[in-house]
Amino acid sequence: MTARRIRHERQAGALALVAGTALLLGCTGPAVPSAPAQTPTGSAVTPTGGVVPDLDPQAAAPRVRVNQVGYLPQGPKGATLVTEATGPTRWRLTDGTGTVLTSGETTPHGLDPSSGLSVQTIDFGSYSAPGAGLTIVADGEASYPFDIATSAYGTLTADALRFFYVQRSGMAISDDVAPGYGRAAGHLGVAPNQGDVAVPCQGLDDDSQRLYDEPWTCDGLTDVSGGWYDAGDHGKYVVNGGIAVAQLMAAFERARPAEPAGPLPELLAEVRWELDWMLKMQVQPGRPMAGMVHHKVADADWTGMPLAPADDPQPRVLYRPSTAATLNLAAVAAQGARLFAAYDDDLAARLLAASRTAYAAAQANPEVYAPAPNPAVDPNPGSGPYDDADVSDEFYWAAAELYLTTGDRDYRDDVLASAVHTADVFPAGGFNWATVGALGRMDLAMVPSALPGRTDVQDSVLDAAEGYLAAQATQPFGQVYAPDGGQYAWGSNGSILNNMQVLGTAYDLSGADRFRDGLLRSLDYLFGRNALNLSYVTGYGQVFSQNQHSRMYAHQLDATSPHPPRGSVAGGPNSTAAGTGDPLAAPLAGCAAQVCYVDDIGSWSTNEITINWNAPLHWVASFVADQVSA
Repeated sequence: MTARRIRHERQAGALALVAGTALLLGCTGPAVPSAPAQTPTGSAVTPTGGVVPDLDPQAAAPRVRVNQVGYLPQGPKGATLVTEATGPTRWRLTDGTGTVLTSGETTPHGLDPSSGLSVQTIDFGSYSAPGAGLTIVADGEASYPFDIATSAYGTLTADALRFFYVQRSGMAISDDVAPGYGRAAGHLGVAPNQGDVAVPCQGLDDDSQRLYDEPWTCDGLTDVSGGWYDAGDHGKYVVNGGIAVAQLMAAFERARPAEPAGPLPELLAEVRWELDWMLKMQVQPGRPMAGMVHHKVADADWTGMPLAPADDPQPRVLYRPSTAATLNLAAVAAQGARLFAAYDDDLAARLLAASRTAYAAAQANPEVYAPAPNPAVDPNPGSGPYDDADVSDEFYWAAAELYLTTGDRDYRDDVLASAVHTADVFPAGGFNWATVGALGRMDLAMVPSALPGRTDVQDSVLDAAEGYLAAQATQPFGQVYAPDGGQYAWGSNGSILNNMQVLGTAYDLSGADRFRDGLLRSLDYLFGRNALNLSYVTGYGQVFSQNQHSRMYAHQLDATSPHPPRGSVAGGPNSTAAGTGDPLAAPLAGCAAQVCYVDDIGSWSTNEITINWNAPLHWVASFVADQVSA
């Protein structure tokens, strides 16, 4: 998600502001067990009880920032000390009894613009003995405890994937599969909402004229049930589903067995739930715009929080097809066809046929865009716009996946003719749902083919990874993220995870440990080695995000509602948050990038959860698991 997904959640925001039941940043809750609750010091409480970090360098104690989950024995190990001191200071690694295991001196860094803090770094990578409950002590302060263990991330791969199960639409969620998250099926045509089994298109008498500058509707009702709820709302968006499905399938494709056998793997079963929905979004033959794909299905207007899917009172609306959505289906259906072929021939054939049809339809309708938000008329009253007026990267991605699956010359020629093929598709701030050229590039590099110049494609991924490592070397908290201008984007944690996928892909291509180590160092930032001393993954670490913006997981507002599930990643710091209309972000005006975040359910610009951020988290977790088992 980026700023182009800005939502005007007036009712939801109002409910959050009057609730007065928020939990403090870092408190733990029963739904996601962890260490005892700890609350940062030196922070200001918001109207809902959430915490806006103080910008003082000593804000979030302890001042020694570490990966609160742990480090792999044979991986890099770093920490960051927040201090005004300019000279080196001694540090020591201790076990639970206080025994010193190793020691050394810090490396002064000085003022870090991304955090607004003066810091020094600690490198204890030479110590590799496993241990639990370890701490780094420096400048009179001890870090949160952590482990050095091959099992440190043992459950993360499964937890990050299970997030998608509890986001499923159109089926009851089993409490046996996801304890504490069982609920009734949502949007199945049962009161109070009309559901997704028979959804009308926008009518000529409502928003279509304002939205598209021309009247548009379609006849009949369409069954678009199933799929995943995108984020904190109940909308379902093809372009965000596309990148999420692609990254999950990429995780499977890089690690799949050479000779698949047995039942459909859990990951592919989960992906199929979304792919089946995306196929339903494709306009059927004989209808106007046949082969194109509807952009989204969502509520007619915004709803408040908390709200279970089965209780959503809003009518559902099916939006006009878009070229971007159509190419997303073309890409992921082609990718899915080659992965499902080993398990389900019929599904693979259906996916490939849908992909070919979608690609041809997009070629015939290359400029059908989802409109950008217009505050003057608010043409997206109940959903995010996900607008994208440059689909050259989507054409490239779709052609790449079709070529890799079929080997057809026409798709190969489209890949080679695309300007995106030789362009820089790896920006400093990371790729996202609207800039998907990197997905095609990485698959062209990884999946065996007879593509002319494939070595150059692989080199472009390696060059991008080298650039990310160079940027990482400037960051004293270890994140693979140094965006232009130092401004953290909406969903910065998702951007960091996407950059980490590039590093992991470079390692797969080259076997060079520096790429693996760069990915592992960046993991530290997400799990607590950051300005806020906070793990952004629910249930992981001593202090973690747990009040993410969601109608389904709204414990902050209703004690009977769960926290977000273990393994949910928060969007993270957003330098533009104060200007978005997010009521919780207004006090963040002028914040240093890393502290532009608040763990409050009302902060939809910094603290949402969404499928396209959890997908790269799963990719990264799967990569880390491979390093342990190798």
